[in-house]
Amino acid sequence: MNSAQRQEAAAQERQERKRTADLLARAERDELDAAWEALSDKPVVQPVRGPETGLVMVRGRIGGGGSPFNLGEVTVTRATIRLASGAVGHAHALGTDREKVRLAAIFDALWHQPATKDFVEKAILLPITERIAGRDHRRAEETAATRVDFFTMVRGED
Repeated sequence: MNSAQRQEAAAQERQERKRTADLLARAERDELDAAWEALSDKPVVQPVRGPETGLVMVRGRIGGGGSPFNLGEVTVTRATIRLASGAVGHAHALGTDREKVRLAAIFDALWHQPATKDFVEKAILLPITERIAGRDHRRAEETAATRVDFFTMVRGED
């Protein structure tokens, strides 16, 4: 494998990792609970950090490209766990639901293991992706229903 192929593989791995972290952060607590109950061989979990809750400063930009400014603080909970196999999982989510973030960190660690990666993809990540896509589609339909087309009529007197 040459240097360009290694860089491309590393970039793809970062994209997959980012997607997984994003979807786990957007998971609902009941989705994570259901997947945990569906897991036949529950792993031994050791907490490394947290779950702990704190504040994070959110920055914004006027018009999406202007100068950055401090918008305000949001509550975020994070956790890091280690499985008995040595796999480490991290999770962050808005809000204060510590158990949700702990479960997300567990599933993050399971996603890193080849034996359980497919389970995490099918039991958690795919349903979350479908839920988000469905919600986005409904919002787009609601927005389209309120759309008004303006047009100009030309008078024939000129």
